[in-house]
Amino acid sequence: MKSPQSLHQSLPLRSFASVAIVVALMVVILRSMGRTWWCACGSPIPWAWDIWSSHASQHLIDPYFFTHVLHGVIFFAVLTRIKRIPASARWTIATVIEAGWEILENSSMIINRYREATFSLDYYGDSIGNSLFDVVACLLGYGIASRVRPIRALLFFMFVEVVMLIAIRDCLLLNVIMLISPIEAIKTWQIAGA
Repeated sequence: MKSPQSLHQSLPLRSFASVAIVVALMVVILRSMGRTWWCACGSPIPWAWDIWSSHASQHLIDPYFFTHVLHGVIFFAVLTRIKRIPASARWTIATVIEAGWEILENSSMIINRYREATFSLDYYGDSIGNSLFDVVACLLGYGIASRVRPIRALLFFMFVEVVMLIAIRDCLLLNVIMLISPIEAIKTWQIAGA
């Protein structure tokens, strides 16, 4: 079995420039959408672990940071199947997809959907700082997946999902289910953990 290709060996400097441009465009778009730079509380603490507070999605890191790490694992698994695309382009494509999700996630349509269909009743979107770190999380997951064998990436993915279920009664899979086709029993179970 072939060993996984190291990400740092396959990414030329122009790939990092492409990623920086995509992220800068995301920031400009989010700012034009009225997103704030940081939590209104003004606290310099970079993390907020309480998903039930207004600080969730407002600091650099929150529990949902780990779902964005899993985005990167998924993007790597899917994009490496397309052999015609060079590794540097796949890295940039993953960044574009994640930045696009951050923009969509902060649209009124998705914010309202989260508030109506999930237990995130106090969700009003992400701060720009949080969105930036969500992209960093995605690239971290992509990098992890690029350095390990597929079975280890899968085990890592499952481990993160289980830990999130135990810690906050939410995970990437439940997040997707509740966004697309909400199940009242899941919502009730999640709210019971408050």
